[in-house]
Order: sequence, then C-alpha cells, then structure tokens
Amino acid sequence: MLNIQVQRLREKLNTLPLGGVVASFLDYLTVEAGLSVNTVLAYGRDLHKFAEHCQSEDVDTIGKILPTTVYSYLRKLSKLGLAENSISRNLVAIKMLIRFGILTGLTAEDMTDALESPKLWKKLPAIASKDQVFKLLSAPCPDDPYFLRDKALLQILYATGARASEVIGLKIKDVNLSIGYVRCFGKGRKERIVPLGKTAGQTITSYLRDLRPQLEKPHSQDMLFLSRTGRPMDRIELWRIVKKYAFRAGMPKNLTVHTLRHCFATHLLSGGADLRALQEMLGHADIKTTQIYTHVDNDRLRSIHKKYHPRG
Repeated sequence: MLNIQVQRLREKLNTLPLGGVVASFLDYLTVEAGLSVNTVLAYGRDLHKFAEHCQSEDVDTIGKILPTTVYSYLRKLSKLGLAENSISRNLVAIKMLIRFGILTGLTAEDMTDALESPKLWKKLPAIASKDQVFKLLSAPCPDDPYFLRDKALLQILYATGARASEVIGLKIKDVNLSIGYVRCFGKGRKERIVPLGKTAGQTITSYLRDLRPQLEKPHSQDMLFLSRTGRPMDRIELWRIVKKYAFRAGMPKNLTVHTLRHCFATHLLSGGADLRALQEMLGHADIKTTQIYTHVDNDRLRSIHKKYHPRG
C-alpha cells in the first residue's frame, strides 16, 4: 500500500519543474540514507507542495531557490493554519533538499544556515503511572480470541520501549528468549539490542507455542506478530489493540502506543537507570532527546537533589 502511494507521488512530481530533483532526493533517502518508506513518503509529500509553490513563482531549478522563496512558502503554510511543528518539519525537508543539491552539484550556494525555524514550545511527553500500566498489561483476558498475542504485544512494548514500527517489524529470530533480549531496527535501519525481561519473555514463549502456529499461513514469513488472517501485523492494527485494552483498563483517551515508550523511559529513570544506558535502549541519536524524560520525572530529580546536595 505504501509503495503504491510512493508511486502516485512520483507521478505527481513528474509534472513539476523541480519534480525530478525531488524524486532523485527521495531515491537518495531510500538507498543511501536507508530511511523507511513512511519517512520517505512524508518527505515527498512536503516537498511536492514546495515544488508546486516554486512553480507558481517561476522557480524551475534548485539553484534559483532563494531565502525569499522559502520564507514566502512558510508564510503561506502559516496562513493555512499549520502548526509550528508542521512548518518546522517542512523547513527541515527543504533544507535537506538544498543540501542534496549541493552534494550533487546542482547548486553551489548553501543558504540553509540563514533559514531559521519557528521557535517551538518544548512539550513534555504524556505518561501513565506504574499502577496504570500494570492495569493495562492485565487487561487482556483468557476469553479473548487472541489473548496471548495481545498480551505479548503489550508486554513487549512496555518491556523494551520499542516504537510501533519496530515491534511489528520483529521477526522470530530477533527475539532471544534464552538470554532475554530483543534486536530492534530503528530509524535508518539502525540496529540495537534491548533487554526483554523475564515476564515479557514468558508471555512471548506462550504465544509462540500456543497461538502463533494457529495463525501462521504460507504468507506469514517469519514475522513474530501476525494478524488474524496470518499476515504480518501493521501499525493501524497495533494501535487499535492498544486503544482497545486502554479503554477496558479505564486509561486516559490520549494513551497511544508511544505512551508506553514514554512510560518505559520514565519508569527506568525513576528506578535509577543511567541516562546514557537509556539513550542506547531507546535508540536516540542525541542525548538531548533522552534528557526530556528527566523533566518528566520530577520526583527523581528532587530525591537526587536531596541526597547529594550539601543543603538538600
């Protein structure tokens, strides 16, 4: 389905003067940068709109893009009511396109440093308490037809802090139940090893033994989690499952798959985990991204201050 969307996007790009450059840039993101289809599609959609804007301003080559061209486009997005996060994302895509043009010799002038993003508010991630998470993990009941699979999904999300795309992309060989770890492939296909935990390992073992053989079909490949039809699970179905049990457990309506990732990080920090170790488990490229969880866990910060400050 995603590949069809990419193909349709490329057909639209073929009608624009800058479409060829954008298409080449998307190829670069796929082959050289190793980004996922979802990420490439997101860049493509943003740059397709920018290419349409350039056409309206008679900008037909990447070398003719000026700061005024970019800022007029950003103003247009602002008038359309786009949030600052969305505008900032569009600007990042444009900057990367320009740098690709420099890399390939299509333009010589690097003006990306002069393009400033809108100032963003730092938003703290929404989390749930440990008791709330434990209630969610206990929400699947044995009467549910896919009880073992759903329970294993919830357990692995909280036990590893993996992203939705990483969990549905797991293969059976990526889970080592004897040692207790999971091999995840994150953004840019970067590989990392995350401890699994005994409880989650036991649940996955039961799922592999008692339910997965019943779901398995010739088209199942060796994917760990399967849908009721035996096909590899997609993100929409994973989100639906989490929402279903969150409702059953009386959790807040804004709880998502990613909330469990935030809970994983915050609860580890509150237990005394090292920030660098947490960064590695989450697969963050920059420690600054991980540091946001120190702001969430105020109780931990107060306890550290009280313990180590001479006037604490």
